[in-house]
Amino acid sequence: MTGKIKIKLLGIFKKTLGKDQILLETGESEKLRDVIQKLAESSPGLRRILIDPELGDPRPNAVILVNGREINLLEGLETEVSDRDEIVLIPVTHGG
Repeated sequence: MTGKIKIKLLGIFKKTLGKDQILLETGESEKLRDVIQKLAESSPGLRRILIDPELGDPRPNAVILVNGREINLLEGLETEVSDRDEIVLIPVTHGG
C-alpha cells in the first residue's frame, strides 16, 4: 500500500524548489531519512543547500518537523512517516 506525505518548504528551500510544498509517494511506512533522500534526489539545487556534504545529513541546515513536532523529540531521522503525515523543512541561517 502506498501513501502521500506532504512536505512544506520554507525560506531558501521554497525559493530553490520553486514551490512551497510537494507531495511525495511513499510506502506504507518509511523512515524520515529515506523521504528526505527522495526529496533531495528530485532537485540537485535543493540537495546542495539541504544536505550537509561532509555529514550527508540535513540537520545542520534545517529544522525538521513531523506533524508539528521537532524530530529530535521523536526518533530523529529514523522517525517513521506514513500516509498523510506532514514534514516541514525550515532553513537554518548560518553566519559569522
